[in-house]
Amino acid sequence: MPQPPQTPPGPPAAEPGYGYPQAAQPGYGYPQAGPAGQQQPGPYSQPGPYGQQPGPYNQPGPYGQQQPGPYNQPGPYGQQPGPYGGGYPPQQFPGPPTAPPGGGGGKNPFKGKPGVIVAAAVAGALVIGGGIWLAVGGDDSGDKPNVSKSEDAKPSGSPTVDQGDGSGAGREAADDLNAGRKDGEAKIEWLQTNDVDLPRNGADVYGPWFAGDTVVKAMYRQVVGYSAADGKKKWTLSLPTEICAAPVASTATGKLVLGIKNGTTEKADCNQLQLVDLATGKGGWKKEIPETGAFDLLSDITVAISGDTVTAARTGAVNAFRVSDGKELFGKLPGNCQPYALTGGPKMIAAESCTGGGNQIQELDPTTGRAKWTYKLAADWDTDKVYSINPLVVSLKNDEKDTWSIIALNANGTPRSQIQGGNDKFAPKCGGGFIVFGQNLEGCVGVAADANTFYMATAPDSSGTSRTNEIVAFSLDTGKSTWRAKAPEGRTMTPLRMEGGNVLVYLDPTYDTGGAVATVAPSGGAPTTLLQHPASTAQIESSFYSPKYAYVDGRFYVMSGRVSASNDEEELKTKTMMAFGK
Repeated sequence: MPQPPQTPPGPPAAEPGYGYPQAAQPGYGYPQAGPAGQQQPGPYSQPGPYGQQPGPYNQPGPYGQQQPGPYNQPGPYGQQPGPYGGGYPPQQFPGPPTAPPGGGGGKNPFKGKPGVIVAAAVAGALVIGGGIWLAVGGDDSGDKPNVSKSEDAKPSGSPTVDQGDGSGAGREAADDLNAGRKDGEAKIEWLQTNDVDLPRNGADVYGPWFAGDTVVKAMYRQVVGYSAADGKKKWTLSLPTEICAAPVASTATGKLVLGIKNGTTEKADCNQLQLVDLATGKGGWKKEIPETGAFDLLSDITVAISGDTVTAARTGAVNAFRVSDGKELFGKLPGNCQPYALTGGPKMIAAESCTGGGNQIQELDPTTGRAKWTYKLAADWDTDKVYSINPLVVSLKNDEKDTWSIIALNANGTPRSQIQGGNDKFAPKCGGGFIVFGQNLEGCVGVAADANTFYMATAPDSSGTSRTNEIVAFSLDTGKSTWRAKAPEGRTMTPLRMEGGNVLVYLDPTYDTGGAVATVAPSGGAPTTLLQHPASTAQIESSFYSPKYAYVDGRFYVMSGRVSASNDEEELKTKTMMAFGK
């Protein structure tokens, strides 16, 4: 049974000039989860009260074992690995604190290891939607080629734009689907299926992004803009090589910077940045990311946009460029700590790895890279995800102990609270999951925050007659839960973001009930439905692999996070995006 709260030591003493108090702060520690029934000491040798849960990477998903479809794609009707189609297995994160900050997720296990070891460790692995799947190899008898179709070692030419003629089948593909729509149900405005010939193992889908009445997605060597109203293609930007990285959001002016490879062979690096105008589909400047040393392999980068700055981060190195003209703004930062991932949006938050041990979080000036404040983590703790930038809510982890925790920081980087999860299990969906040389900090759903409260969905509970879950609200000042809101019976709900002071949630579809967009009041209570999707298309809505969601201007979009199939015929039948409206 859980022990009562204890008062622990806070973070290690700050070095001069950093943005948190010099003295130890009470109330920001984290218990360590070990094998079931066995308590593990925390980093400062203090036992944790909630040591009954196994580590985050050894737990099955809540639905039992799912059967993958061809080429590791899930079976029909949304049978996806883990809760919410990706992210973490359900975990119980710590309750009352007992040790310095730390928490769960996906630490890069190769930091500080020679490149040759890294290459050997990851050979033959394909990363899909938060899990590592074995790539298909050694047998070329299938219909799909094993690598990119071009044999050129280097890209040639410039991006080319095809201004669409409106011949796409977005609206027509949805017409028959509305035949079964009942009164009060949303209209299926359009449905897109894949029309790109992909490599054998398929391709990740990036986006969606929005610019006026245009919704944009990117996949393989194409960026495509669709009409938000009817799904018709407005433009297609063809790129010479494969897209390998993309930010969560574009600039406020609709400019996007993508990472693309420097060649078409399997040895190509992800070291090129390409500007795209989302409104017109035209490509702009293109830059090569400078290599910073022998171990800067550039196999995986993460791209983020903050204001007019785009950053390309990977283990031990970061480069920042001005979005408007491509000018380099800064590179390696002073000191022995370097970012391996950054956020975009209103603040540039950097997760940094330090030589000699000990990692930290910084807020950086987007123009100069200068640190505004520094929050140092205790030994063996690392930054995993940023659930909210303003207010700042961060997921931390300790891979040595297989534990996960969540902290809130003030605007100056000082500790605000540690979220006390109690006995609940949580499983936010953070698509993209583990990558080798970098780590995506943004893009999680299943979480939301306003100025004073953090909201998080529990993992689906299947112990009764049907799956269901709850949203738990936590005070950002105390870390304690303040209320719980239950999903409708037989449904699960996923927080997406805040909307007009309320929590915007997606109610997952069931076998015979369409999904829905709803809001939950900041005081809790039953969800209020904004858009009820048709029951007649519930199975289609459930079929998107590792889905991404967006609610913009009264329309709800669900988009596949990856497209893959066993042959060309199935590949071209794969549904990639669906739009619902009133």
